[in-house]
Amino acid sequence: MMQKPNIPKGTRDFNSLEMARRNYIFDTIRSVFKLYGYQQIETPAMELMSTLMGKYGEEGDKLLFRIQNSGEKANEAPEKGLRYDLTVPFARFVVQHKDELQFPFRRFQIQPVWRADRPQKGRYREFYQCDVDVIGSESLLSEVELIQIVEEVYCRFGMRVCLHLNNRKILAGIAEVIGAPDKMMDITVAIDKLDKIGLEKVNEELKERGLSDEAVAKLQPILALTGSNEDKLHQMEQLLSSSEAGRLGVEETQQILTMVKDLQVALPVELDLTLARGLNYYTGAIFEVKALDVQMGSITGGGRYDNLTGIFGLPGVSGVGISFGADRIYDCLCELNLYPTSMLEQTQVLFAAFGEAEIRYSEAKARALRQHNIRVEVYPEPAKMKKQMGYADAKQIPWVAIVGGDEMANGTMMLKNMTTGEQNQVTLDELEECIRL
Repeated sequence: MMQKPNIPKGTRDFNSLEMARRNYIFDTIRSVFKLYGYQQIETPAMELMSTLMGKYGEEGDKLLFRIQNSGEKANEAPEKGLRYDLTVPFARFVVQHKDELQFPFRRFQIQPVWRADRPQKGRYREFYQCDVDVIGSESLLSEVELIQIVEEVYCRFGMRVCLHLNNRKILAGIAEVIGAPDKMMDITVAIDKLDKIGLEKVNEELKERGLSDEAVAKLQPILALTGSNEDKLHQMEQLLSSSEAGRLGVEETQQILTMVKDLQVALPVELDLTLARGLNYYTGAIFEVKALDVQMGSITGGGRYDNLTGIFGLPGVSGVGISFGADRIYDCLCELNLYPTSMLEQTQVLFAAFGEAEIRYSEAKARALRQHNIRVEVYPEPAKMKKQMGYADAKQIPWVAIVGGDEMANGTMMLKNMTTGEQNQVTLDELEECIRL
């Protein structure tokens, strides 16, 4: 019985057009990261489960892909899993290689991650993250630089976005003042779902997680705060005056917003007190970026983590980073039709030939052109000219160099412009000049 070809749910194949688009995304993001002095690293697809477990919160731990031991004695082999994100492996990398690194260490990483999630629009089981982090400095300048990176990346893509900003210390302060200081993680996990499930269901979940009716009632005006960033901060300053963590969170947020304003950053930055980011390891500023012209979840997110390396034996090292979700950005750029035509980098000229001798002649000419960085194909076998022209048309190759006996005798080729249909006898130098025009 013939097997029907298929792939696992939540994964995708990418054809050559899709790969050109993906590479455009990766290259754009990579070039901006490099502008700010970040250098690339890579870590393995699989990590020890002891590295991954307990870093993402209860919900995140459920989404880890475990790898069945094979090729090792099952009772001796440590459990392994596919990485859930790039941040925890990065923290492990920093501790493992600390003697080789210069701190503050600025790294970027563009690799796939895996989550055992339910596939739906914009949510995949295998997807790429483009992470940029600086570790070994507590300076809020790092947060401000990350905001500028977001501005530059989306400016290059031609996409309108808004960056939502909050601070985990503000959330800790809120938990204190509503009388539930031990429930901060429960509060953040629940309110992180506000966009997805709405206020009523968030309130239900808060109660299920052990918050009293009184605490939930006290939380409502905070979740409903409106006004400018300054208005919200002023109100939070008063509401959190009795909480040291809360006051510090307000102060840090104020400093970031002031620096962003002083640098005349054009990116809209909105203080969003419902932003929680469900991951356990964040301790300070948290960010999420949303597209303004497409219905899509967060397309970039991250924040400050003060002691992620402490889990691996290197305490007191603060870091901050953001992650660009390449797959969601891909879908947004498709929907908005923002891919430049130049990104395809298709073949510039096809050599079409009548026989084996002409093909060998064409291959020598193609080799000379490739040495001048021109993208060339030689049709690999004698075929009717109609078939070779059809091939060039289907691949949107703009020029076809036709080689027959006369061209070989003269050391020339007939060059056809596939847009206008115009044909001219040209030398190799003239062909190169036409293509570069």
